Amino acid sequence: MKITGYRSLHTVHDWGRVTGDVNGVQTGNTTPVPVLILETDSGLTGVGVGAHGDIARVFPAIDGEDPRSVVALYDRMLDWVFKAGHSGSTFGTIGAVDMALWDLKSKAADEPLWRTLGARDRFVPGYASGLEYGLTDDELADLYGRFADRGFKAGKLKGGRDIDRDLPRLELMRDVLSRNAKHPALMFDVNETWNHAQAARYVAAIEERLDLTWIEEPLRRWDAAGMASLRGKIRAAIASGENLTGLEQYRPLLDANALDIVQVGNVWGITHFLRVATLAHGHDLPVSPVAYNTNPIAHAAAAVPNLLTHEVQDLSFPTGLDVDQSFEDGGIVLGDRPGIGIVVDESLLAEAEGAAAAPSATGPHIRPERAALRLVAEPDVNDDPTVPLRPVS
Repeated sequence: MKITGYRSLHTVHDWGRVTGDVNGVQTGNTTPVPVLILETDSGLTGVGVGAHGDIARVFPAIDGEDPRSVVALYDRMLDWVFKAGHSGSTFGTIGAVDMALWDLKSKAADEPLWRTLGARDRFVPGYASGLEYGLTDDELADLYGRFADRGFKAGKLKGGRDIDRDLPRLELMRDVLSRNAKHPALMFDVNETWNHAQAARYVAAIEERLDLTWIEEPLRRWDAAGMASLRGKIRAAIASGENLTGLEQYRPLLDANALDIVQVGNVWGITHFLRVATLAHGHDLPVSPVAYNTNPIAHAAAAVPNLLTHEVQDLSFPTGLDVDQSFEDGGIVLGDRPGIGIVVDESLLAEAEGAAAAPSATGPHIRPERAALRLVAEPDVNDDPTVPLRPVS
């Protein structure tokens, strides 16, 4: 079996609600979902999800190769781009290709990827994480109520700017999830919006009323010394790593004992996750994947010995993608369909292309101008995407 080509497709995920975090809120209910199809001379196709803008640059590294050599091809892709570096969008492209290669490998074996990777159980424990910063309290309760209906007993809240808003919402999430556990696990994600002093004060204020299971990305992703120092000042575990690309970016954090929970983004690929999980396991640390559409890393998460929990952001899937997963008992139940379990209906993808909201000047993927530079942690007019930014004088 040889790789012969690729196709780049696009669809959308309709959340039925706005999504966002302390850095900003999306302007509509849909977000774009890039889909990569790898073609082979055998007729099998591999599916990868995630941005892959550098595919024309990376594809020659695998063109004509046997996709079952996926681990060697992963390193070949890294070698192919080593002069310019593999971080950022290039690493995302390699991750999408890597997913499609693993999809092909397990399809060739006629088994689901979790089985190919050696997992014993198809169940992946999870936690609810609704990207709910832009929702009202009633909408938040309804959202986590739907997660609770599927057995979830752990949840994550976005926040970090207004303690008077965040505390009642954390308590609301706790109360909703309490139907499944006497003491549900509560996580709080501030998406790198604090400086060190703000982080220590804010978490201390929360911990006067609540027990946090972890605080996520309290400081910039590379701040090993800051997070190591913060660990001695708070009770909550520190979780970070979703935006790190490559083992070399994790080493300083692990060497500094800066993390309690090692996170890995779904968009960076399966091989990357497996390698980071092994590195974390060597430091006696648990690993937790940060979700993306269709949860492709869940197959690999089922196979590692140090999985803590997998983020679940929504209970539905992007338009035109039939995904062999269900959400039960507070986690992801993987199916028996060969490969990653995604069937693509390209006729539905074509209809979805025009449905995504246009990019805006604010949003969860755009760092605010004054992030970590505010004296007072409270909402600002520029946090509201419906309000024009202050003019530059």
